[in-house]
Amino acid sequence: MVSCENRKESRGAHARDDFTKRDDENWMKHTLTWLRNVEDPVKIDYRPVIMETLDPKEVESIPPFARVY
Repeated sequence: MVSCENRKESRGAHARDDFTKRDDENWMKHTLTWLRNVEDPVKIDYRPVIMETLDPKEVESIPPFARVY
């Protein structure tokens, strides 16, 4: 819940009524969370999204795009 509340956008299955649009400029990153003890606050950090495939001859990279249903 802490990481969802922290992410100020809607993306895929993560939808928020107060932030209805996808925000690639600020949120094209993976959210990492952990905690040492149940009583401690959740620590949040990020790591970049890797946009290239390991072997572009085998599988092409697909640029990000908004899902519409």
